[in-house]
Amino acid sequence: MLDSLKDEPVVQETMQEANEALGFDLNKLIAEGPAEDLNLTVNTQPALLAASIAMYRYYLSLGGKKPEVMAGHSLGEYTALVAAGALDFKEALKLVRYRAEQMQKAVPVGQGSMAAVLGLADEVVKDICAKASDLGVVEAVNFNTPGQVVIAGEIEALKKAMQLAAEVGARRALQLKVSGPFHSSLMKPAADALKARLEEVKVKAPSIPVLHNIDVKTRAEAKDIKEALAAQTASAVLWAETVREMAKMGVTMVYECGPGAALSGMVKRITPDVKAMALNSQKALAEAAEQTKEQN
Repeated sequence: MLDSLKDEPVVQETMQEANEALGFDLNKLIAEGPAEDLNLTVNTQPALLAASIAMYRYYLSLGGKKPEVMAGHSLGEYTALVAAGALDFKEALKLVRYRAEQMQKAVPVGQGSMAAVLGLADEVVKDICAKASDLGVVEAVNFNTPGQVVIAGEIEALKKAMQLAAEVGARRALQLKVSGPFHSSLMKPAADALKARLEEVKVKAPSIPVLHNIDVKTRAEAKDIKEALAAQTASAVLWAETVREMAKMGVTMVYECGPGAALSGMVKRITPDVKAMALNSQKALAEAAEQTKEQN
């Protein structure tokens, strides 16, 4: 996850902060595993947050320009708020670990899951979920790109929705390897727990606008940011709409800062006129820093 950057001082300092905040060696877990421990959501969520912030700080250390607007997909919204100065890094790490614990607790493992539906319009997927809801809760929860919607819910209802999707011409309906029906209304207990926990957390107005998942709007007041973060846990992620809003705001280049490249691929499918680049290696981070310095 941070292999190409592990010797960089700013990255080492960031990971040491993470270790101190969490009370265990997250850096060692990322570097050495075991994979089954790293893949536990209570470890994965803080690991992704820490790695993304380490990468962002490294980019800034090279003289990279701060963005005009930020957003994150689900967990990434916390990264965006840390990068924008609204959330303290150490506090955010503890918060996302708590979030993970509550999300897992809300629905016992094996009772709920998620599936990606490819090749159908958003409204068709919503209609399929409504028809399958006679077997339990199933909802459209991630609107990622045109023709890519993730659904989540109770297992039997989810399977029926997948079958209905295939019957109406979905290119694919694939159950995901996740341990719960995240972002569905079944996560309401987790959202309530997170809302209470957020009352203890200091939140400031972001120095850079952050578009929130639940409604694609920015917020400046601490109480409004807290409400959006709590609600996000049990609400759909409006990612395609978020990227379109960025384009309307005049964004011409999106940098995805963190491990992987899923979001930059989505950006290209949502708004072909907006360029996107994944900053998932030392080389890519250095290249992006040079690009943005030239824009100043």
